[in-house]
Amino acid sequence: MNPAEKTFSHLDPVTGQPAMVDVSGKEVTRRMARARCIVVPGEEVMQHLADGEIHTKKGPVFRTAIVAGIMAAKKTAELIPLCHPLSLENCHIDIRVNGQREVEIDCTAVITAKTGVEMEALTGASVAALTLYDMCKSFSHDIVIREVKLLEKTGGKSDYRKNG
Repeated sequence: MNPAEKTFSHLDPVTGQPAMVDVSGKEVTRRMARARCIVVPGEEVMQHLADGEIHTKKGPVFRTAIVAGIMAAKKTAELIPLCHPLSLENCHIDIRVNGQREVEIDCTAVITAKTGVEMEALTGASVAALTLYDMCKSFSHDIVIREVKLLEKTGGKSDYRKNG
């Protein structure tokens, strides 16, 4: 495609101004998206892992991160410009310790609507990871958040599943 022929979905084709994508003509379907974020807390933080949970003076880290991730997914349209406000039908955060080095945070968002929930899933996973960081920074600031990615989406025009 010639660069001069590019059109951007979030720009009004007539005025060139930012605009919400018009989904009024789209079909209502069940849509699901699952995103993942990897957190590498470091040794100092992982020393506080007991019974599948990290405990700090602020409380249980994973449980708090789950609540924060779900709340963030529900408020995605308030955080991301031009994102459609959606009333999620389900949002689930799963946090797993992978070995002794990484924490995997998956967020699955579901809705029956005219537009997808990829941004909600990505936001939920990201805010859960940021909550983990916030609650554990008293142990160490050497915490790395990486690999925020969409793993899969279904419904709508096309399905997607990350390979590998």
